[in-house]
Amino acid sequence: MSKYFVREKISENDLYELKEYPELMQELLFYRGVKTANKANEFLNPNYDDHIHNPFLMKDMEKAVKRILSAVDKKEKIIIYSDYDCDGIPGGVILYDFFKKIKYENVKNYIPHRHKEGYGFHKSAIEEFAKERVRLIITVDCGITDANSVDRANELGINVIITDHHLPAGEFPNAYAIINPKQNNDEYPYKDLSGAGVAFKLAQGIIKRGDFDIIDGWEKWLLDMVAIATVADMTPLLGENRCLAYYGIKVLRKSPRVGLMKLCRKIKINQQQINEDDIGFMLAPRINAASRMDMPYDAFKLFITNDEIQADELSDYLNKINNERKGIVASIVKEIKKRIENLAEIKKVIVMGNPLWRPTLLGLAANSIVDEYEKPVFLWGRDGRDILKGSCRSDGSVNLVKMMEMVKETFIAFGGHAYSGGFSITNENIYFLEDILNKSYIKAKEEHNCDNEEAYIDKRLEIDDINWNTYGIIEQLAPFGLGNPKPLFLFENIKIAEIKHFGKDKNHLQLDFKKNDNKIISAIGFFKNNESFDALLEKGEKINLIASIEKSTFRNFPELRLRIVDIL
Repeated sequence: MSKYFVREKISENDLYELKEYPELMQELLFYRGVKTANKANEFLNPNYDDHIHNPFLMKDMEKAVKRILSAVDKKEKIIIYSDYDCDGIPGGVILYDFFKKIKYENVKNYIPHRHKEGYGFHKSAIEEFAKERVRLIITVDCGITDANSVDRANELGINVIITDHHLPAGEFPNAYAIINPKQNNDEYPYKDLSGAGVAFKLAQGIIKRGDFDIIDGWEKWLLDMVAIATVADMTPLLGENRCLAYYGIKVLRKSPRVGLMKLCRKIKINQQQINEDDIGFMLAPRINAASRMDMPYDAFKLFITNDEIQADELSDYLNKINNERKGIVASIVKEIKKRIENLAEIKKVIVMGNPLWRPTLLGLAANSIVDEYEKPVFLWGRDGRDILKGSCRSDGSVNLVKMMEMVKETFIAFGGHAYSGGFSITNENIYFLEDILNKSYIKAKEEHNCDNEEAYIDKRLEIDDINWNTYGIIEQLAPFGLGNPKPLFLFENIKIAEIKHFGKDKNHLQLDFKKNDNKIISAIGFFKNNESFDALLEKGEKINLIASIEKSTFRNFPELRLRIVDIL
């Protein structure tokens, strides 16, 4: 459970440099660490020419660009090897679009199969490339931890240029060039680019050094892919990323990609008003569904096709398999809940598995179980290569990576972030996993010392404060995401005018409130139909509501509403 705090009032002195802005804007900027007039102007008015860094500040960029230009000049066969997720696929599209623009045809995109090959840069694929007389491989969003595979490529006479944004770990690859701002001695001023963002910097560099018939600024059309990846991969939306996403969303709204246009229509996104929520909750799941359920190359083809019929078929297909994915995840969640109901005791850590469960879907199922039971969850299944793999999610009470490190001999491999991770494990150790994790949890929880995560509310507002002027101020801070969260507001002692449940399973919540002019403001909460809320809700009752303010364009009718975060 989160513990909420309303931010302290800021003195006029501290806000002096922001005095040209409305009071709410001053406060929201200050709370986001933007405290000077110059920083405010930079944050509110991203400028492509001023805020996008020179790609040649990146280590090995010059070397990589020269090698690619040489390959083009000699007509060598090039492979673009990208990861299969919603960062690698858009990154692969960026380089595909570049080579297509310069009319270079001796190039092929390769995306490994999630179930048959798994994550990373694989020797088996490299050996097949050697048979095709490939002389250069450019990785996208992978490769920085695959030293052995790079060595194999070198043995076969293939140069490898790694573009990646993950932290180097273990043996450093002996690649021809490595483009990664997180590597040692890299002086690039911004370190948190997405994998597609790094691929974009490479494309920028090649265009700068190459003698191509390309209109100045053409590369900005590639920013739609950078925006999708930057938002979907949850990289911080600050610094250069903010500028890339800001312009990338503008490009998305005008993008002529036939597949993108078709998909937006199918899932009822107004392309001209697309925002970061549409990317994160609507586009990204369908792109990721391609690799979770079947072939990631289908998502790649959606973005590169110029064929209306193929675009129609691919958008239909991605939507269909995303619905199938939802159905499978729902059935896994149902099975888990049934098992939990039959337990004599629910332990501190929920550990469950089934060899028939597809590991790529278990993170989504774990999210649902964490939300329901507010305990750390570890779920496992068996992948296409007969390996037991799983996903884990934390309720905020413990750092999962530290928890797994304490019992690292239990796992074949593990990794991730504090609250989200993955692991692989032997058939023998799976039988002891529940007991081992419940023991390590106690120690990890003591070290984490985090029974309640602190969440900050930006300001107290009244229902009558919800108007287009207020929204206009908030909108200027977009795009929102990691590092720049949506502003949160506390509405105290507000009376519920109406309660509705909607959706196929009636698991979404709508609360209506009346303003003084009798106009209705609705508050929407998806998957908020649960016992803890229902006990607080009754028509005519007064509640304290924590929510963000958003614009809905449902049925192309713009209206303001609240997005429920919590009810106190």
